[in-house]
Amino acid sequence: MLRTAAAPLVPPVPRVADSDRRRTSASVVLRSVLAHGPVARSTIARLTGLSPASVTDHCARLARLGLIREAAAPLRSGGVGRPHVPVDVDRTRLVVGGVHVAVPYTTVALLDLRGRVLAERRLRHEATEPSRVLERAAGGLAALLDRAADSRPLGVGFAAGGWVDREAGTVVEHAPLGWREVPVRTVLRAHTGLPVHVDGHARALANAERLFGRAGGGRSALHLFVGNLVDAAFATHDEVHHGPRSQAGAIAHLPLAGGTEPCECGRVGCLQAELGERTLCRRAREAGVTDGTDPVRVLDAAADGHPVAVRLLVERARRVGRAVGLLTDVLNPENVVVTELGVVHRPDCLAALRAEVGDARAATVAPTSFPDSVLAVAGGSVALDVLYRDPLGASPELN
Repeated sequence: MLRTAAAPLVPPVPRVADSDRRRTSASVVLRSVLAHGPVARSTIARLTGLSPASVTDHCARLARLGLIREAAAPLRSGGVGRPHVPVDVDRTRLVVGGVHVAVPYTTVALLDLRGRVLAERRLRHEATEPSRVLERAAGGLAALLDRAADSRPLGVGFAAGGWVDREAGTVVEHAPLGWREVPVRTVLRAHTGLPVHVDGHARALANAERLFGRAGGGRSALHLFVGNLVDAAFATHDEVHHGPRSQAGAIAHLPLAGGTEPCECGRVGCLQAELGERTLCRRAREAGVTDGTDPVRVLDAAADGHPVAVRLLVERARRVGRAVGLLTDVLNPENVVVTELGVVHRPDCLAALRAEVGDARAATVAPTSFPDSVLAVAGGSVALDVLYRDPLGASPELN
């Protein structure tokens, strides 16, 4: 039989491509609901460029998965025409667990699908041996879930400083804890029975800002995390850069102009040595501000009007501003988000940082969007980023 001119001359698109396209479209729809909800399906179609029929299909699927729900009674535009039923992210049924391992303690938390912390608990380290820390974290999560019996967990996100390999699910190196090649994903999954997703905390917070915070609208953003460890993350066009084996953002040993602090690497003036909380607390002890190793004590002393505590925090903020200037000269981001104790909680520290950055960039620099729950959000956002990138794959048992 002769082939007509209208007959297809190429093979049909493989089913795997159809599946990938369906997953991508589902992600676009869910992200639109997150950004604009409660929102009508017709508006989602206009925002995404998908057909109304496709949007309706995806919304039905996402509703079956428990990710969205109808948000209100049907409304008519001007009282005429077909009613529009807005949909919104469903915050009532599903949660993710978050685990953040810091030097002095582990934070465990439950977050809803909008990244809001529902429950949080800090577990001070009795020992830093990895299996013990992760076992206690799993137990802490289980206790939170027991008190949230009406919620179903989708998975667990894990975040920590240092070198964290997202693809392998391992903490490759966390020097202050003495961790090397720790298979976090495998260990936590064995304890929880849930899918576990792993990332570095600066990248996790960059994704949290992109999804739920101030940096969601820009084309590029830098996140600088300053705690016991100092690291960074850079995002462009909705993607946080990881690099080979997730080594991007390792800035601890970049030199800070004017720095004088000796570093464990043998050099002087490295970012982590200059800006880390250990240095802040040591200087506070030397000045008689505190007698411990908790940087919050320095913040509390400043709030009580202790002039030396104020000076220490403002000087640290200036040095953080110098680090921001170094990084922005290289990366030239539209937005800069800083997670650092003084900058987050004190206007004078934020002003000192912005003054050091300079007038041209000052307005682009902001503190974290999650001042009271930053570590909990860091852990949970690792799992939420996976969900919003592939909502169908995040709940395969319900597809």
